[in-house]
Amino acid sequence: MGRNAEKPPLPAPIPVPTPAQQAVLDRIRVQRERLRARSAAQRQERAIARERSRIDPAAPLPQRLLAFGRLHPVATLAVAGLALASGPRRMLRWAAVLLPLLSRLRS
Repeated sequence: MGRNAEKPPLPAPIPVPTPAQQAVLDRIRVQRERLRARSAAQRQERAIARERSRIDPAAPLPQRLLAFGRLHPVATLAVAGLALASGPRRMLRWAAVLLPLLSRLRS
């Protein structure tokens, strides 16, 4: 290699932005920070929601039923609708059958 070997060209210097351009760059920076903060908050909310969605098997039955209702609102609504449509007498008969079964399962 001699003295006359061609050197790669230097990158062009970054021009200093005008005040209007700097204002736009500042708005972009603020927006990116806001989007990062929102993304982090959403990740945290999803983690909390996942933690809440777990049903503790050692929890009391009413608490487990409420957790099931929150996790499966359509199924809960369907069961409630069937119970209302069937009438109070039929519900009392089913309760008389199911409550002893549930008490045996718990013990």
